[in-house]
Amino acid sequence: MGDLIISGNILKELKVSPSELKFDFAVYLYDKGKLTMGQAKKLAGLTQIEFQKEMSKRGIFIKYDIEDLEKDLKNLNYFN
Repeated sequence: MGDLIISGNILKELKVSPSELKFDFAVYLYDKGKLTMGQAKKLAGLTQIEFQKEMSKRGIFIKYDIEDLEKDLKNLNYFN
């Protein structure tokens, strides 16, 4: 797959840096369920903690449903 190239003029008009745009795109795809947290943080070029902090600043919540809870409980029981 090829690289996405966005003109510097467009970034100037939007008043956004390339890193901000990458983060916003990563969060958008994560929020829509297109990327996992790991994939999104990698796209954004951030660590897990940095990514979660930035998401929190924007009011985006971590996706965690009952299936995730059940998996975590099974994993915890495995270690007990």
